[in-house]
Formats: sequence, C-alpha cells, structure tokens
Amino acid sequence: MTIRTMTVDDYEDVHALLVNTPGMGLNDVDDSREGITRYLSRNPTSCFVATDEGHIVGVILSGHDGRRGYIGHTAVATSARRRGIGTALVDAALEALRMEGISKVALVVFDRNETGNRFWEHRGFTRRTDLVYRNRALVELRRFDT
Repeated sequence: MTIRTMTVDDYEDVHALLVNTPGMGLNDVDDSREGITRYLSRNPTSCFVATDEGHIVGVILSGHDGRRGYIGHTAVATSARRRGIGTALVDAALEALRMEGISKVALVVFDRNETGNRFWEHRGFTRRTDLVYRNRALVELRRFDT
C-alpha cells in the first residue's frame, strides 16, 4: 500500500470510491470534477490517496483557510479496511497541514454515520457539543448520500 498526493487525474477512481462508501454525503457541485479540481488547486499538498496494486483504495481531502484545517471526504474501500489505511491517510493529511502552519483541524461527520464517528474518535477527534453547525447554499445543490 502506498500513500501519495492526490491529483485531478485520480478523480474518476476517487469519485467511484466515495459513491460506494456508506455514510458519505456528496453533491453534484462540490464533488464534481470541476469542484474537486478547484479544491485540489487550493490545497495541492494536503489531499492524498492510498493505492494498492495500482488501485485507489482510500482517499482524504483536507485543506485550510490559513488559520484552521479542515478534513472533508475520507474513505477507505470496504474490502481494504482494518489494514491501517485510514490512519495512514489521516496522518499524512495532519502532517501536511502541520507543515503549512496549521495548529487545529476540524471535520464534520453525519450523526448517523456510526462507523465514521467511531473512526474519528479513535483518532483523537472529540465531539463538540458547544457549537451549532450552520450552512447556507449559494447555489442549488443536488445531494446524493450513500
């Protein structure tokens, strides 16, 4: 298994992985090829894929705003789980963010995603109960949750 920086050329395989990962929440704008290309151009050193025998089996999208780091989509193929791939991806992303001077990282997980929440808790990400997460769509987004 190899961890390497993600490129836009990985899009099709990464998108297929995300669509087939239970608990993911995707939309047709941010998760389109154009949306991911924009994200990668803003965050060229902090997004990674895990490959095994030439196939992408894991991904983590992370970036920052100059002050705080954010982890977005993170997935490992069901058939490749329990091999440390998710942890290796998280470690790579956190180190890349550290190298960019980021000292705190946040992420959002659907409450119903029990597997994802357990994964993040085991990696030291604590649940915040003192915040209310809010967002507002600036364009109409078609969501497709897995």
